[in-house]
Amino acid sequence: MTNPEIIAELCDEFASFDDIDLITTQSELVRFSKDFYDYSPVLAQRLKNCCSEIVVRPKSLEAVQLIASTCARKKVSLTIRGSGTGNYGQCVPLHGGVVMLMNSLSNIRHFDKETGVVTVEPGCLISDLERYLSLHGRQLRLMPSTWRSASIGGFLSGGSGGIGSVRWGFLRDPGHLLSLEIITLEPTPKKLKLNALEAEGLNHAYGTNGIITAITLCTSQAVSWQEVCIDSENWRSSVELLLSCSSSAIELNLCSLLEKNIVEQLPNWYNLPHGKNRLLFLVSPDGVSTLERLASDKGGTFRFLGLEKEQKGFGLRELSWNHTTLHLRAKDSSWTYLQMLLPQPELNALEELKARWGDSLLWHLESVRQNGSQRLAALPLIKWSGEKSLNEVIENCKDLGAIIFNPHVLTVEEGGLGIVDVDQVKAKKKYDPYGLMNPGKLKGWIE
Repeated sequence: MTNPEIIAELCDEFASFDDIDLITTQSELVRFSKDFYDYSPVLAQRLKNCCSEIVVRPKSLEAVQLIASTCARKKVSLTIRGSGTGNYGQCVPLHGGVVMLMNSLSNIRHFDKETGVVTVEPGCLISDLERYLSLHGRQLRLMPSTWRSASIGGFLSGGSGGIGSVRWGFLRDPGHLLSLEIITLEPTPKKLKLNALEAEGLNHAYGTNGIITAITLCTSQAVSWQEVCIDSENWRSSVELLLSCSSSAIELNLCSLLEKNIVEQLPNWYNLPHGKNRLLFLVSPDGVSTLERLASDKGGTFRFLGLEKEQKGFGLRELSWNHTTLHLRAKDSSWTYLQMLLPQPELNALEELKARWGDSLLWHLESVRQNGSQRLAALPLIKWSGEKSLNEVIENCKDLGAIIFNPHVLTVEEGGLGIVDVDQVKAKKKYDPYGLMNPGKLKGWIE
């Protein structure tokens, strides 16, 4: 924790600047020091006492620079926060200090009508950005299932993929992020514009190595996505159908498979019968008939649900990715989860793990594009019975060839591929030379 005298000095400096909201009430400090890390019983225990000592909300770039300068001069840690919808504790301050809320920096600075490239400030909600883009016939390529409340800066810093990954892969794939504007954490902060290559080290880095103040992204042509679900009795046939649909010559924005025990516990907004495994799709209008034919080939029950109505707030997007976990935990908080890329061929590993763990492991699969090829990612629901059992599941998955993105760990690297990203560490040395940004979250810097 920080010396109380230094905290008092920080408060005096921040309070004197009109473009900074200073928050010091205990309830708000606690509120802005948490995200959805309680999805993980492990993180819930490790992070329960982590709390900021000051929360600030800058309303201008000048305010960001003042905060950065003050924290650097006083050697006080600084944690950047978007909407707090992450699940890995990305924006939780491990060592107190200052939490900076970015939600007032929410302007859409520029949109290129010819290319669809957009430059936006990090606090802009993804839903607001989507609404703006729709007026110009464009859409975001990727978004989390929390897109209604998540910020674009938080998604870039703490997310990796989601809705759209079946078509566009992951955020760190070249071609999505074109440039960043950042503020360095130094006594005299610099405002820099990083090109696509330079920006790679800040993409999915938990806000550990530079204060992002503007993001330039590619977008895609708008598609009137149609909602389709297919129910399938047999698990093997369900997986085969998922693979067949994801590799067909149709445009998809979502391609998910939920085991029937999951389906029974999800909100039934469409009044559909339970009892079978369920495939969920967002598909272009010209692809609906192909899904119907493929469903028929595998004996599935095809249901066309019509045009996606985003304004309703009750659609297939909110039944996929980590919203699936959210819904099951709302029924029974003893469920937790894992994230992984399955080995190929997928069926053997899926069936072997199911035979080993039974109904304490429920399968949730998402089709994704990885290195140009269609793959299956998994976000299985795991019944919590202690950390030892969880680690046994993880090791069992690894032994079968799965790549684990562990949501029960603290650092960027452990939650990713498990290896140190040299570019991220180089960026931190360059843009956060005192190591004050979100300390404890970048393993390469610690080591």
